[in-house]
Amino acid sequence: MSNSVTEMDDFHLKMELLGSIEVGIVVFNQQFEVQVWNEFMQNHSGILPSEIRNKSLFSFFPEIDQEWFVQKTEPVFQLKSPAFIIWEQRPHLFQFSTYRPITSDSDYMYQNVTLFPLTSVSGDVEQIGMVVYDVTDEAISKLRFIQANKELEKISRVDGLTGLFNRRYWEESCELEYKRCSRSSGASSLIILDIDHFKKVNDTHGHPAGDEVIRRIAGIIQKTTRETDLCGRYGGEEFTIILPDTDIDQATLVAERIRRKAESLVVVHDNVDISFTVSVGISAFHESYSSHIEWLESADRNLYTAKESGRNKVVAK
Repeated sequence: MSNSVTEMDDFHLKMELLGSIEVGIVVFNQQFEVQVWNEFMQNHSGILPSEIRNKSLFSFFPEIDQEWFVQKTEPVFQLKSPAFIIWEQRPHLFQFSTYRPITSDSDYMYQNVTLFPLTSVSGDVEQIGMVVYDVTDEAISKLRFIQANKELEKISRVDGLTGLFNRRYWEESCELEYKRCSRSSGASSLIILDIDHFKKVNDTHGHPAGDEVIRRIAGIIQKTTRETDLCGRYGGEEFTIILPDTDIDQATLVAERIRRKAESLVVVHDNVDISFTVSVGISAFHESYSSHIEWLESADRNLYTAKESGRNKVVAK
């Protein structure tokens, strides 16, 4: 009699442990029919153990990719080898709501899952034990850290006023494009443009007005170029553009569009209309250039020619 009581106490102790532990415990057979479903799983799914026991896991959780999950369990059944599912690869196996829907940055619980073999007395794996860990806090912290790093990286390479690349990052990109063209003899063009008489804009209308003119020409550049083009604010009112895989004739068409749009644009600041023009120099990549600096200087000489010959012009050589 005492042995029976002891066994019963032991059983209830184990059930109480399974119920109180702060991880999900699931056991399923080779047909993926649930045998054990602890309190953690019940609380987060709203499904009672009596409802899901001996029922297919997939019938209750259609969000689980059945083909993928079956493949994931094959080495556990056949090789008696544990398998793991981490949130970086798949955010969750079960689409449970997070504990803190108001304060959490996630609608769903991030999960790590361990699958381990449960051998029978014959030594065969007839069931798999699954442990589901709530790693939402860890995942959110890591995602925030990654996002913060992305923001810092963006800040380090973007000009704050215009949203274009800053000089340092643009020059690094220019050097890489120069090296790429040197290896492949590719056709790329470099544009450098400058706002004409910009000092007069600042002196007449003030620096805030000058900043607005700079922002607006940057907007024209962004809308006129492709996503693959590298647009930068080189300094003050000077801008530079790399057009990969673009010959000088195509680059001239792009530059002319920018020049015409700038010429027709009127910037209104403090109820005052401000008109301006730009001068543009273009240089196509040439194998004779010894560095990206020489390539840039070639375009800068053409910009100087455009300004000396009357401004509001595009000079390409």
